[in-house]
Amino acid sequence: MDTPDHILIVDDDGEIRNLLSAYLQKNGLRVTAVGDGKAMERALVAARIDLIVLDLMLPGDDGLTLCRQLRAKSDIPVLMLTARSDETDRVVGLEMGADDYLTKPFALPELEVRLDAVLARLRGRNPRKVLEVHDLRLDLATLEVQRGGQLLHLYPACRKLLEVLMRASPAAVPRDQLEYALWGDEPPDGDMLRSHIYELRRSVDGPFQDKLLHTLPRVGYRLCAPDASPLAGAPGNGER
Repeated sequence: MDTPDHILIVDDDGEIRNLLSAYLQKNGLRVTAVGDGKAMERALVAARIDLIVLDLMLPGDDGLTLCRQLRAKSDIPVLMLTARSDETDRVVGLEMGADDYLTKPFALPELEVRLDAVLARLRGRNPRKVLEVHDLRLDLATLEVQRGGQLLHLYPACRKLLEVLMRASPAAVPRDQLEYALWGDEPPDGDMLRSHIYELRRSVDGPFQDKLLHTLPRVGYRLCAPDASPLAGAPGNGER
């Protein structure tokens, strides 16, 4: 059995550390999470690290400084996080040696995609090209969506929603993360997300007996195989 990749999270926000750790561990990764540069140095000495998720704003040495110091002695990949959307910060971070850059807030499945891509480049392999949940299949190279061998035709926004939900499956994805995946920090007025979910459900579930897309009231949406039933009390097709 392959050893899982070991991700080091460096962020001074304990809530974010816990959230990222739980999500990445659930997706089969080994995770160590620390709050500053000194703890990061100790973690690098204590174990082999495959990739560092490094926050820009840290107490003591900030993420840019730590990335520059790391690059002087190591080629461990770095994905940098920041709460600021300033283009200059992103450019400087990449110039300091970061392999990728992600602005908060972000959808957790997007983080997973970026980590997978960075690790794939490191190892000279292709990132995951096909997502599958039950009999539903999304080919990321061709963008073809099939269910039970039947080709489905989805609008680009619905296909993006499907990708996020499939990457997170069987976990639920909160509404705000889905909205961010589609529109970033500026979602449109009205409940456009519900309209896209309706269209996605009509295409993915409408013609089929087994329903995969479920609404979790006051939580978000979940795509899962029939044997991974939705949470009790959360109707599968209650939202239109």
